[in-house]
Amino acid sequence: MEILAYILRILNGLFIISLILPHINNDHWTFRVFEFPRLQKLVIAIILIIGTAFILLNKFNYWDAAFILANLIGVGYLIGQIFPFLPIASKQVMDVNEKHMQADLSLLVNNVYQYNEDFDKLIALVIENKPDMVMLVETDKKWKDKCVEGFGDAYPYQVLEDLDNTYGMLLFSKLKLENTNVRYIIKEGIPSIKTDVVFKDGRRIRFYGLHPEPPVPSENPKSTARDAEILKVAKEVCEDELPCLIAGDLNDVAWSFTTELFLKTSGALDPRRGRGFFNTFHASYSLLRWPLDHIFCTKEFCVNFIDRLSYTGSDHFPMFVGLSIENGRNNDQELEQTEEDEKLTDEKIEKAE
Repeated sequence: MEILAYILRILNGLFIISLILPHINNDHWTFRVFEFPRLQKLVIAIILIIGTAFILLNKFNYWDAAFILANLIGVGYLIGQIFPFLPIASKQVMDVNEKHMQADLSLLVNNVYQYNEDFDKLIALVIENKPDMVMLVETDKKWKDKCVEGFGDAYPYQVLEDLDNTYGMLLFSKLKLENTNVRYIIKEGIPSIKTDVVFKDGRRIRFYGLHPEPPVPSENPKSTARDAEILKVAKEVCEDELPCLIAGDLNDVAWSFTTELFLKTSGALDPRRGRGFFNTFHASYSLLRWPLDHIFCTKEFCVNFIDRLSYTGSDHFPMFVGLSIENGRNNDQELEQTEEDEKLTDEKIEKAE
């Protein structure tokens, strides 16, 4: 029993540290990585509370009582982080009006995993779902050639920035694209796309496609470049006069501090809130999944549908969303930006530059 008590105390201490680290303003991956698991941490906290309470009932110890109290606070905090994404929470982006059944735009987004060679799975998924736009990342020349051959004929407007460094990006569209610009916002070799999408009736929106590098030891030990790229786009969206759609693998979770700062800075909204987690990574490990692939929109949009599609051989599941512009039913759940948020956004961008 004593050995079990010591083990639980060590685990409690490590767990509390994992709750504190994401709140420290440090860009190193050892701090940022603990933002990713939320539901997993909630389950661990409950297990630790039950285990520690069992020890406490046998022999009272102030440390164990303190750990239970700290973990109860942690459970409340984690529930608060998770709740906005549950179906019982209020939706940040409203459902489309029943009269507007056909989406103005449907978009499929997928990180294909460059070394995945199950090309036919993704191609079949695109052909089956017939999205108006397809955005793919981690696409090298082989992926570009297979996609162009497999479904390219249905998409007359294409942006093909294939690279062999796992940061290639492809955009296929049935809708006309204008003023298209492939940009390297922060670092060479890491592209993003900015383009106007023109509907058949002449209305247009702005589309931003992103895939910043992740804060992991094998890529970049710090999140500085990732955060700066996301936040620079946020500032552009805030000043944009067109309705905006922002999509891609942001290598960040939906509830992270940086994502919250992006939403506050840009004024964009998250269609997942009030609908579900839509965990897209890691496709092969059901217990280690979180939402890394994002589709954000400004307040002019309403949601026709949102779905996580089936496995394509990648380590990411595809996301598929249908959106419509209903200017008369603007959403009013934008996150409020404070002066401190604005200052921090500028600091993160300046730090990367």
